[in-house]
Amino acid sequence: MSKYKCIIFDCDGVLVDSEPIGNQVLVDMANSYGADIDLDYAFKHFKGGSIYTCRDKIQALVNQPLSQDFIAEYRRRSYNAFKEQIQPVEGVKEVIESLSIPFCIASSGPIEKIRLNLELTGLLPYFEDNIFSCYTIEKWKPEPDVFIWAAKTMGFKPEDCVVIEDSLTGIQAAKAGGFDVFGFTAHDYNNELEAEATTTFNSMEKLLELI
Repeated sequence: MSKYKCIIFDCDGVLVDSEPIGNQVLVDMANSYGADIDLDYAFKHFKGGSIYTCRDKIQALVNQPLSQDFIAEYRRRSYNAFKEQIQPVEGVKEVIESLSIPFCIASSGPIEKIRLNLELTGLLPYFEDNIFSCYTIEKWKPEPDVFIWAAKTMGFKPEDCVVIEDSLTGIQAAKAGGFDVFGFTAHDYNNELEAEATTTFNSMEKLLELI
């Protein structure tokens, strides 16, 4: 029997394979300002961070102000790219359908982005009423607030829950809130999750064994 009573999923990179898509849009936009970066750079420096943090990092990199509509333009371009390319993470639907305990999402993305990507991948019905966004409370990872809010709303204490994350920022947030956190390493290009997570796994079928 599982020691956990609730599972809190990150969204990007855990449920939906959006990280390469969204980060490529950031790369293209940054390079239009002369940043000269690639997708590996984006995964290392942008993954798991809020768009505000990413914007500030790009601005510092190019040493010039970005356009006032940079974030709005990123949303427009990335949403269009998601509509054309996004897929669920391999095996995650089978995992969700096998769960016998409550589960939810706690994501750094805005609600409309989370719902869009869940709908595009056929996952929205599983999470309809259990979506928690950092934008709602205006607290972003690595602060633990979104996980604490999700757990409390679901009716559980942090020690009753396990968080599923694929970024170092998210793992740090979960640990700061007193949660166990499993690191999904399928796209851990920097090999940085194992040292920080409670445990790690590289395929969704292995997650069921851990829970």
